[in-house]
Amino acid sequence: VVAADEREAGVRATLNLGHTFGHAVETNLGYGEWLHGEAVSVGMCMAADMSRRLEAPFEEACASLDGRLDICVLDMLQGWITPELEKRTIDLLKRAQLPTTLPEGLGKEDFMATMAVDKKVANGVLRLILLTGELGGCVFTSEFDKEMLDETLEEYCAKE
Repeated sequence: VVAADEREAGVRATLNLGHTFGHAVETNLGYGEWLHGEAVSVGMCMAADMSRRLEAPFEEACASLDGRLDICVLDMLQGWITPELEKRTIDLLKRAQLPTTLPEGLGKEDFMATMAVDKKVANGVLRLILLTGELGGCVFTSEFDKEMLDETLEEYCAKE
């Protein structure tokens, strides 16, 4: 997979889903407190949460209506993924007995400081792997509403 997608433009992005958030968990807890997979599991939940919060571009939402007026445009603009897909992602991780919430003591500021120096930052811009569309659909991007990142961090860090 890595050789087939060296720039993380396609399938390789799927392998890195949750890693930027997960690396922040590992760094702030101290390496060895949690297994890498445990930190990435919570990171995947956070990426799913943020993906649900992000609005789909208006043109994309309208094109997907395909002339059907019975679909509410506002429903189409709710997120890059549906709430159902976010729930499915979290449920799959729970079924694997992996953590889906942060441990106590991690604050939003801790995350922001750590994510600002992650290896996926390029030219001072944070890039994340986020979900889009169906389960397994990912995109590696810096094109996201930073307020939604703040909302996700507030949601997860507030669960302390």
